[in-house]
Amino acid sequence: MSDSKHIVCPHCDAVNRVPADRLDARPTCGKCKQPLFNGHPVELREANFMRHVSSSDIPVLVDFWAPWCGPCKMMAPAYAQAAAKLEPRIRVVKLDTEQAQSLAAQFNIRSIPTLVLFKGGREVARQAGAMDANGIVNWANSKN
Repeated sequence: MSDSKHIVCPHCDAVNRVPADRLDARPTCGKCKQPLFNGHPVELREANFMRHVSSSDIPVLVDFWAPWCGPCKMMAPAYAQAAAKLEPRIRVVKLDTEQAQSLAAQFNIRSIPTLVLFKGGREVARQAGAMDANGIVNWANSKN
């Protein structure tokens, strides 16, 4: 029997236990029955950010961004493409720093976009500046 991984549902924030060898099998949430992975970045809010980052057994890649940021807007399609390539090995999320200013301050976000990779609730890598999809995938995989 394989190890289980805790995966936070992107729809209802419930924590699900999924066998590690079944992550690629399109698992669904035990609570809301929605897919746990859909190949798109999950939009987080201040209220559910820590649950996703600290309760997930897979790494969580966070794009700290803002709607007024030109480079953030330019990187958004590349980030979505990267999500399709990285999931289910890495959860890909976005956090609007305008809506979550205290979290941006807590994590010392000085420029945007900034990508931060978390494992077990702890920051393990950080990269500021816009990147293309391959750059995001390569950077995240190299830090994982």
